[in-house]
Amino acid sequence: CCLFPDPRNHNYYTSRTYGPTDPVTKELWVNIDQMEKEKVKIHGILSNTHRQAARVNLSFDFPFYGHFLKEITVATGGFIYTGEVVHRMLTATQYIAPLMANFDPSVSRNSTVRYFDNGTTLVVQWDNVHLQDTYDLGSFTFQAILHSDGRIVFSYKEIPVSVMQISSANHPVKVGLSDAFVVVHRIQQIPNVRRRTIYEYHRVELSMSKVTNMSAFEMFPLPTCLQYRSCATCINTEITFNCTWCNKLQSELTVHLWANAAANCAQQCPTNSHRLKMTNLIIVFGFGGIIIRRVE
Repeated sequence: CCLFPDPRNHNYYTSRTYGPTDPVTKELWVNIDQMEKEKVKIHGILSNTHRQAARVNLSFDFPFYGHFLKEITVATGGFIYTGEVVHRMLTATQYIAPLMANFDPSVSRNSTVRYFDNGTTLVVQWDNVHLQDTYDLGSFTFQAILHSDGRIVFSYKEIPVSVMQISSANHPVKVGLSDAFVVVHRIQQIPNVRRRTIYEYHRVELSMSKVTNMSAFEMFPLPTCLQYRSCATCINTEITFNCTWCNKLQSELTVHLWANAAANCAQQCPTNSHRLKMTNLIIVFGFGGIIIRRVE
């Protein structure tokens, strides 16, 4: 097996896959037991419940799809939720998922969800977790590792069965990344009530067949429009996205403001600016609550 396989390009990230025979695989696994004990947190609620999630504050700003996260939400179901708005459909979008599945730490006393933050890296480990509906398949142990430079690692120690065989009947099964932006709408008929619509604009789907004992994925962020803080650097950049500089928003432009910015930037930006990358955004309004739309 190749030590440094050619990376796959996912527009926002490139990814590399490592198998059991790659020396890099062992290097990417973080042995939490050897870390400073006072920095390793075993989450009591997540380690003893099913379908629960808990907020974790980061000691560093983590760049995700070009915007910075100061906190994330760790879920028992083998994934990290990155959105600001917590709702019932966390598995739909805005996630970092080393192995999203119907894991239930409460069915075994040996199951834990723990994390470690050393100031530049966050390691989240799902340790000896079982699938709720198929306990007899065995326990899974894997990690998601977030680095301050935006690099993301999925590392797998124990995968007792093929991930392709895991049922998605009661819980989605995913391996990869997803991001979205949120648009807040006021409902005229109901004062002081707002509806949030979540639009997914991109996802990275990694090969589930590559998830085995002692395997790993490594994802590297590619430059995005959000990292440029001046008009000159923005319009002169040579990346795969068509970036535009909006004078009205300037450095305040974030992924959450894309939808609102699009309507105003035509009047605010210089005529020689490039288009704002909207990934074919189509606004579709729904009724009440939170609505999730995939932007194709």
